[in-house]
Amino acid sequence: MLDAATLASATPATPAASGSVSDLYPTRQLCDFLAGIELADIPAPVVERAKDLFLDWIASALAGKDAPPVRTLQAFAAAMGPADGPCEVLVDRRRTSPWFAALINGAASHVVEQDDVHNGSVFHPAAVVFPAVLAAAQSGRHSGAELLCAAVAGYEAGIRIGEYLGRSHYRVFHTTGTVGTLAAAAAVARLLGLDGAQMNHALGSAGTQAAGLWEFLRDAADSKQLHTAKAAADGLMSAWLARDGFTGARRILEGAQGMAAGMSSDADPARLTDRLGERWALAETSFKFFASCRHTHPAADALKTALAREGIDPAQIEEVVAHVHQGAIDVLGPVVDPTTIHQAKFSMGTVLGLVTWHGHAGLAQFEQHALQDPRVAQFRKLVRMERDEEIDAAYPRQWIGRVTVRTRDGRTVQARVDVPKGDPDNTLSRTELQDKALQLAAFREGASADEMRRIIERVWTLDQAPDVADWLPLVGR
Repeated sequence: MLDAATLASATPATPAASGSVSDLYPTRQLCDFLAGIELADIPAPVVERAKDLFLDWIASALAGKDAPPVRTLQAFAAAMGPADGPCEVLVDRRRTSPWFAALINGAASHVVEQDDVHNGSVFHPAAVVFPAVLAAAQSGRHSGAELLCAAVAGYEAGIRIGEYLGRSHYRVFHTTGTVGTLAAAAAVARLLGLDGAQMNHALGSAGTQAAGLWEFLRDAADSKQLHTAKAAADGLMSAWLARDGFTGARRILEGAQGMAAGMSSDADPARLTDRLGERWALAETSFKFFASCRHTHPAADALKTALAREGIDPAQIEEVVAHVHQGAIDVLGPVVDPTTIHQAKFSMGTVLGLVTWHGHAGLAQFEQHALQDPRVAQFRKLVRMERDEEIDAAYPRQWIGRVTVRTRDGRTVQARVDVPKGDPDNTLSRTELQDKALQLAAFREGASADEMRRIIERVWTLDQAPDVADWLPLVGR
């Protein structure tokens, strides 16, 4: 297996740009690159990783079946949208228009906290890129190769724009909701064959709609699913409009009244065009091992290491200090006493309590024990987060996990994990991804084991598929 650095930089390619690069502003340079990407330009290992990410996404979306926010959006679609159409809604096996399919599949993707994440941009690409590009591809009867190429463009756009907006953006804004709108727009624009100027207009329309605030965590509100739903649907709409001549702000990112001006204090334009055609950001994306907010994963990995190495009796633990980056405190800090399972996924104490008392913080552990087990509730009170200068300096490029455990018999134990499970240099194998997909599909009976196995086999040859229609049978058939 190739390591992350090799995978990310394999086989440089330089798609043609319109005009002299030196004469173009960063947004337009990025748009020309995205519009010019061809599947042949993309290194084979990156294409294979895109298949891995697509499988991980479709399984995560199926696991969102019957979640209350998703059901509410399904009811909205039934009231406002068409009764039929060319595009699949994965969680209910019905068909609708591209916009409504992207909306519902986007919401479902982000429910169980098992969808992918890119560390450096602190962005969940799959939950916004794949719902939009699958809906557009099914509507236009595009091939699997076209879908993969467009998805790569979406990942490249979203990751680079997330990095550009920087850490300051993430303190208030949910990057997957804001940047995700532009990532979805870029993916669909590439699928539709838009040129650099049209791609630029698509990003302009997407950027002016970009939204998503973290305040919902304090209330256990459903907004996180609305963020991915709207990002996918509005990104698709932005590309569709640009195809038909609708214009958007050209300098939506770096302009005097653009996204950075209103949403960032540390924007770095160089991140938008960093090694275009040489560095493939999609290959840097991580898979989720635990079914929780990614900010909890490094500490959970480190705690599992300490417990296994030292043979600590959970009943003897007096205190756990999770040494974290500031971003973890910003996102997880407001969740003190979770009242829903989804909110518990943003509680460091809950995640570490599940790891300690139940050996893992997966789907089953959250459903059965996150709110019901009094030992987990008590463990939450023993956990505190502490900002660590070294860990904070490495973030978001690297997410280091370190914990200090103090026991009732006077011991102090520390453990550290530099590369959490799921990161590119400690990734999930295809066997592990297949097992994860089967578990996700079974979680709320989104698909049977046989159906999921057929999906898995189809994904591995997606670049050869003449179309991307009908992943699951229509309801009633």
